[in-house]
Amino acid sequence: MTTSATTREPGAKLRPADIILFWFPLAATWLMMGLELPYVAAIVARMPQAAYSLAAFGVATSLAWLIESPIMMLLSAATALVRDRASYLALRRFTFILNGVVTLGMMLLAVPPVFRFVGETLMGLPVEISEMARASTFILVFWPAAIGYRRFYQGILVRHHMTRRVAYGTAIRLVTMSLTGALLLFTTELPGAILGALTLLAGVLAEAVASRWMARNIVRALMESDQVAEGTLLTLPAISRFYFPLALTSIIAMAMGPLVTFGLAHGRAPIESLAVWPVLQSMVFLFRSGGIAFQEVGIALSGAHREHEREVRSTGMMLAGAASLALALVAFTPLEAVWFQRVSGLSERLADFAVWPVRLMILVPALDFMLSIQRSRWIIDHRTSMVTAATTVEAVALAATLLIMVGGLDVLGAVGGAAAMLAGRLAANGFLLVQSWREEKRNPRGPVAL
Repeated sequence: MTTSATTREPGAKLRPADIILFWFPLAATWLMMGLELPYVAAIVARMPQAAYSLAAFGVATSLAWLIESPIMMLLSAATALVRDRASYLALRRFTFILNGVVTLGMMLLAVPPVFRFVGETLMGLPVEISEMARASTFILVFWPAAIGYRRFYQGILVRHHMTRRVAYGTAIRLVTMSLTGALLLFTTELPGAILGALTLLAGVLAEAVASRWMARNIVRALMESDQVAEGTLLTLPAISRFYFPLALTSIIAMAMGPLVTFGLAHGRAPIESLAVWPVLQSMVFLFRSGGIAFQEVGIALSGAHREHEREVRSTGMMLAGAASLALALVAFTPLEAVWFQRVSGLSERLADFAVWPVRLMILVPALDFMLSIQRSRWIIDHRTSMVTAATTVEAVALAATLLIMVGGLDVLGAVGGAAAMLAGRLAANGFLLVQSWREEKRNPRGPVAL
């Protein structure tokens, strides 16, 4: 079986340096993915009829993200479950089925009468934007399946401590997007939304092929082994029971974005709130990305029986503090004005409007690290329904806070949205912390063996 420098002798402690070196490429991957859509949007914004193209491109990608959400956790699933030949084949079969389902969903959405109902009737889009968005959606039909395919193989790479290859794949994706975008921009007269969709599709297809190629030696070793690891899930029903709570988690998490947007639109100063919110989200994501990536770190390094959980947790908490401290250094210094006005291009008035929302979200990066650490514990124990329950608690807390802040207290929409995000993360972390305490009381000897 393939090994790496981060593989430890049985019983040896993990050093913080080992964990950070394992984590850093995954954090860089999430950071690069966070820059993907703004990067393509910047290309679309410089083309003719930019407003129509940006609107159509935004609608198409939002709908694709929603349909794609069930496959987002395949990275965590592959990291946790692929241990031998049998589990590799079983989860690969499950991945292909799930990819087929989301592809059918995209195909159905791209049917003209269906898209007209969604775009024009439900969303109220003008006919011109709806038609352009439908064409972009048609191009993106295989985008979710390509993402599911590469996340499956990325999980295998993470499982075998090859996180740098995951980052290499994302770099290949961005380079392919850049080359495709430039080629189409200078050789065709395609509408911006169509060019953007083709650019995204080319990038993710290249990353999927690269991920499979980089995992080839691991796959070969798995296929040549006849050993069956302890706790292996072999049947589709067993994998479904493990995975569907994770899929539901992604769907609920995806729904929270439109929920916040709804609250911004109904709060005080809705136009200003809606204008600064994408900038706020992009800024905070730069500091959150490392926390999101830490879930796979916890799954891969804590051990099958969570024997290294303490070392992983302590390093994660150190990184959590550093991430929130870094955001605070920006939010409470002149760097804030530099980011909002010079980097993001906001007017001085809108930049001032964004000050308090970003300060309210200072703890969010640290809370993302904490949430990933806690989620990994339940995923390792194959109790993924607890992850779904925590996300449900987060959504309820977020909605309740929005209702109180925007509806009851009539605060600025962006302030209410920031407070709701903070409240949701606090609630999810608190819920899992209480569940962990209860589990330790019921099982004082330590983690349950799989």
